[in-house]
Amino acid sequence: MQNHPENLLLPEERVLSTLEADGSRRYLYPRLSKGKFWHMRRWVGYALIAFFVALPLVHINGHPAVLLNIAHREFHLFGATFLPTDTRFLALFMLSVFLAVFLFTSLLGRVWCGWGCPQTVYLEFVFRPIERLWLGVSGKGGRPKVNAAWRRAGMYLTYIALCFALAHVFLAYFVGWADLKNWMFQSPWEHPWPFVVMGIVTVAMFFDFAYWREQMCIIGCPYGRFQSVLLDRDSLIVSYDAKRGEPRGKAKKATQAALAPEGLALKILPESAQPRVASAASSRGDCIDCTMCVQVCPTGIDIRDGLQIECVNCTQCIDACDSIMDKVGKPRGLIRYSSQSVLGGEERHVVRPRVIIYATALCFVVSLLSFLLATRASLDMVVMRGAATPSIVLDDGSVQNTLRVRLANRLETDRTVRIEAVLADATHQFKAGESIAIYPSEFTLKPGETRMESLRVVAPRNVFANQRARVSVRAIEGDETLRMRTFVLLGPAR
Repeated sequence: MQNHPENLLLPEERVLSTLEADGSRRYLYPRLSKGKFWHMRRWVGYALIAFFVALPLVHINGHPAVLLNIAHREFHLFGATFLPTDTRFLALFMLSVFLAVFLFTSLLGRVWCGWGCPQTVYLEFVFRPIERLWLGVSGKGGRPKVNAAWRRAGMYLTYIALCFALAHVFLAYFVGWADLKNWMFQSPWEHPWPFVVMGIVTVAMFFDFAYWREQMCIIGCPYGRFQSVLLDRDSLIVSYDAKRGEPRGKAKKATQAALAPEGLALKILPESAQPRVASAASSRGDCIDCTMCVQVCPTGIDIRDGLQIECVNCTQCIDACDSIMDKVGKPRGLIRYSSQSVLGGEERHVVRPRVIIYATALCFVVSLLSFLLATRASLDMVVMRGAATPSIVLDDGSVQNTLRVRLANRLETDRTVRIEAVLADATHQFKAGESIAIYPSEFTLKPGETRMESLRVVAPRNVFANQRARVSVRAIEGDETLRMRTFVLLGPAR
């Protein structure tokens, strides 16, 4: 039997704020409320954009502040150079990032989403202003009344040009601005793969900021899902004070008329749309049901419904509600930064077990990372056994082992390193510390160079006990021993 649309059970409300009841996409055109939080977020956002653009241009110790040179396997971060062998630094850094996210989310809620996330910063302070300008609603926002094709075309062309520029900035993080500047004036056939990467990033950015938009925060980003376990009742969130605001009541006609000239057209929902407890006008709450908090929300939610994973703490609802409260002569703060415990009449505890655990773990990991960075040597050396026969007996009776040594120069200057092997344990007529022949023994490393060398270590046969001899392989520059590794040579039985 075929189902007919009239026989389907329709949902009472939207499943997602970006979906209509019939499942079609609901496009959001949030209004703009220029309150104190909006001004602060705008300056923070522009500073972050400038910081993002400047990082590949600013040089520290001869390298860009951030350069992730995957092709040459070198990573430069704020004057420090990291090589692929520095996995412990990467592990500690990532662990510190996760712990910082846990700590700041527990304390400040989704402050990153509303104030620092590139998705929010670029969408709210770059792409949406361009949209409002082209669609003729600059300064106030809302759904455009004129939807001319030439306006849409101009807006999308501006988006493409901006995404193209941002893609070049993104690529500079991986190839460096000097190489990127040369490639910009060359044929794409001379550097096809970087050109393909730049094209893919441009298309991805255009799709994100022109179409996907708030769905990245609602559907694509996992952080919103994590907040259910990262937040607690004492975490700072953007919240609606239901005790003060309920029961809601419509604004009087005189109040609506006073607000209209300011361009804040209040949309009063019918009583049937949202049932409320009947009460006299004198017992109504401060919320006048103007829905401005909904109209300015970039993710389309109603903050009065409580804590929701779609809320990115952008504070637009706070600015909008404060402006309405000023106009109706009531105190600000109906929507404000608060916590579930405070709204429930309890005291907010900033210092609590999870905060102490996160802060202690973060301090330990950051301290360990700082110590390792401060004490790491200027030369790395890894000693491995050669791939050939472990040992062979030469004509003169001595035993030869083949080793592989990987050297990494962390300095920005050339250096000559001498490799030396000495016996670590006293055996027979050899004494501990006595040298063993090694060929070749001297290497010149360029700045930041990593190289793998094969070495032949020749030792007398009588130094081997139980077919083994422990030696110390040392990397020496001048009279200074830079690195030392203990290695076991293999030899024949006596």
